[in-house]
Amino acid sequence: MEDKEILSVIEGMLFLAGDDGLTIKQISNVLQLSKKEATQYMDELMQIEHQREVKGFELVNFGGVYKFATLPQHHEYYQRMIEQSENTLSNAALETLAIIAYNQPITRVGVEEIRGVGCDAMIRKLVAKALIKEVGREDTPGKPILYGVTDEFMDAFSLTSLDELPELKEMKEDFDQEDIFNTKYTEDKAL
Repeated sequence: MEDKEILSVIEGMLFLAGDDGLTIKQISNVLQLSKKEATQYMDELMQIEHQREVKGFELVNFGGVYKFATLPQHHEYYQRMIEQSENTLSNAALETLAIIAYNQPITRVGVEEIRGVGCDAMIRKLVAKALIKEVGREDTPGKPILYGVTDEFMDAFSLTSLDELPELKEMKEDFDQEDIFNTKYTEDKAL
């Protein structure tokens, strides 16, 4: 693989890693490079990113973890964007929020395993809306962030404790009783 292609792959990996970022060890393992080579590529990529004239994000290295971050000088615009966004939640956001509420503390990867799709952006939105927050770190390699619901979540859904959430078994039974795809319903509607 050529140097430009390796840099392109690393950039894509950083995008996919999102807030978790990547370490030199992860980059070297995936691309089968030595740690020295991976470090040289990251230094080159950071230099390229630094030289771009127009950019809305930057490549940063915090404690040996490389990730993309928004520019601090644009914070007021990002804050305004978040404040002006609708207060309603999409179905995907509600699903992600429910998974976190029922399974907290849970990592982003744990949520993705349940949902079956990536949810990095959805988690960022829920954090920005103060409905979920970081509640710790999992004691596994990489120390992924554990998420849980906030007091704002409890207020938004008029809950005094998580014990007030409906039991998942009750919800399944309700759904089974209202199954709109049963044969009788389909036959009645066909008439």
